Amino acid sequence: MLNNKSILITGGTGSFGKKFVEIVLREYKPKRLIVYSRDELKQYEMAQVFKQNCMRYFLGDVRDYARLESALRDVDICIHAAALKHVPIAEYNPMECIKTNIHGASNVIDACLKTGVKQVIALSTDKAANPINLYGATKLCSDKLFVSANNIKGSNPAKFSVVRYGNVIGSRGSVVPFFRKLASEGATELPITDTEMTRFFISLDMGVKFVIKNLERMHGGEIFIPKIKSIKIADLAHAIAPNATFKIIGKRAGEKLHEVMISEDDAHLSYEFNDFFIISPSIMFQKPIDYSLTLLHEKGKRVAQHFTYASNTNTQWLSKTEILKELEKL
Repeated sequence: MLNNKSILITGGTGSFGKKFVEIVLREYKPKRLIVYSRDELKQYEMAQVFKQNCMRYFLGDVRDYARLESALRDVDICIHAAALKHVPIAEYNPMECIKTNIHGASNVIDACLKTGVKQVIALSTDKAANPINLYGATKLCSDKLFVSANNIKGSNPAKFSVVRYGNVIGSRGSVVPFFRKLASEGATELPITDTEMTRFFISLDMGVKFVIKNLERMHGGEIFIPKIKSIKIADLAHAIAPNATFKIIGKRAGEKLHEVMISEDDAHLSYEFNDFFIISPSIMFQKPIDYSLTLLHEKGKRVAQHFTYASNTNTQWLSKTEILKELEKL
C-alpha cells in the first residue's frame, strides 16, 4: 500500500507521527516520507533517529497555506495529525486552537486538492462526539471539513476520510506520564477527577496500523472508529502507584466524566464491522457510495436505532494484567 509512495504527515514530530514513521520505515519502502511540523528542535532530534534516504523534514505550520502547498507537491498520501489538543489550554487560548485545528484543516484540504494528493486521512478524537469543550468542537468542525471535501472536489480523484479514536496510552501530555512522574517523586496521593471516570484507550501501534489499514478500505467520506477497550482512570492510577490514595479534584474546564465515539444522534449513519465502526456522511455526494461495504470487501451492518459507543457502556475493558502489560511496553 505504501511502497514507492510519497507520504506526508502533518504534526509529524508528535507521538503519533514518530510511531507512524517507525512503522512505515520498518514495514514498507516509501519513495519519500515527509515530516511536516513547526518545531525545529523536535525535527532535529527525530532526524538523529530516522536517517533513511527517503526521509524529508519540512519546517512549517498548517496555518501557512503557501508552505503546505509547497510541501505537498508530488505527494500521494497525506496523514493530518497536527493539532492543538490540550483541553484546558484550548479553553484559555480559544483562537489559537481555532487557527490550527479549523483553519489549518481547511488549508490541508485546499493544498491537497491543489497539488493532486490522492488520499487524505485526518486524525480525530473521541472529544469530537457531542463536544463540550473547545478542542472537541474544533475537531468536530475539522471532521466535517474533511468529510465535505469529498463533495466539493469536483472531478478531482482525491479521497478524504477521518479516523477517530480515544486516548493514546503514554502519549505526550496524557495522564500516564503525569501519574508516573508523581509516583517517581514519591507522591502518596494522586489527583483524580472522579473515581468513576472512564476513557477509551488505544496503543500507538494499534492507532498507526488502523490508519494505514483504512488507506486500503476507504471510499472517502467515512469516519473510521476502531473497537477498543475502556479503562477506569482510578484503575490506571492504582496500576501505576498501588499504594497511593486518591484526592478527588472534580472535573476541569471542558472535561467529561465519560467519552463517546458514536453518539445516539449518529446511530442512523453508523455501520458495525468485525473490529471497527464507520460513520457515513450526513450529506449526499455526487456519486452514491455503499458504506456498508469497504474497498477491502468487508461487510458491515447498521447499528441499532439508539446505539451509542461510549467508554462507560463499552463491553470491552482493560484488565489489571493488561494495564500492567501496556505500562511495561512504555
